[in-house]
Amino acid sequence: MTTEKNAHMDLSTDGGSGSTNDEYEEYADLGATTSDAMEIAESSMDRVRELVPDETLEDRLRQKAVHATGDPEFQHLVRFAGDPVRTGARAVLSEQPIVTDITMVKAGITGRGHQCPVKKAIGNGSELAAETGMTRTAASVLELDRQGVYDDAIATIGNAPTAALALADCIESGTRPAAIVATPVGFIKAAESRNRIRAVATEYGVPAITTVGRRGGSGLAAGLTNELVHVASDVRDGKVTLETAPTEANRHDHREVER
Repeated sequence: MTTEKNAHMDLSTDGGSGSTNDEYEEYADLGATTSDAMEIAESSMDRVRELVPDETLEDRLRQKAVHATGDPEFQHLVRFAGDPVRTGARAVLSEQPIVTDITMVKAGITGRGHQCPVKKAIGNGSELAAETGMTRTAASVLELDRQGVYDDAIATIGNAPTAALALADCIESGTRPAAIVATPVGFIKAAESRNRIRAVATEYGVPAITTVGRRGGSGLAAGLTNELVHVASDVRDGKVTLETAPTEANRHDHREVER
């Protein structure tokens, strides 16, 4: 069995998840493995479930958004295009890659409950960035797309709006991730980039989880992706099924406006 230390080391490379044998390490929310840590994690989620509905798989992602941000209003800011919870969980079960935009998001992806390779885009495409002047994250997405990395993968973007915009361009050109998690944060292009992801995801049938407004970030993106792993773990353990059609997947408070 892989130790927690080795699992962390595996995640720091592009080699894959924290599992190194045929056994899946049990999914542990937020990495909690000791009795005290598990009690804190469970108590926290119990409080979240008092604030957020617990009826659908989509509700689990809304709960995770609240859990990751500490803000109950985030449940109203999550948007779903298509059926990303089920397609994302199936991608985890099929051991497809999880591809993040930056190292911080990659570091937040759990090493338990899956055997998916975990890769980061940043660090690729340096020559393209130097030649064109585009951001390193945008260039890295385009380079990985050129290599075919994003097809059938879970594409997770938690920091860089330009990475999300580049991914949207790739989708328009034919790239088809299994699911997208996009929560880039900031005042410049963040809301615009998520609007664009939602638009191309809807137009081309690519399942996506996004949030509206300026808020988001690496921790939120990692948390939402980890919940896809958690759903997959529950499917593997026979606790939930992916066969039920999504119910009110796009339910949200219409009083919330795009900001």
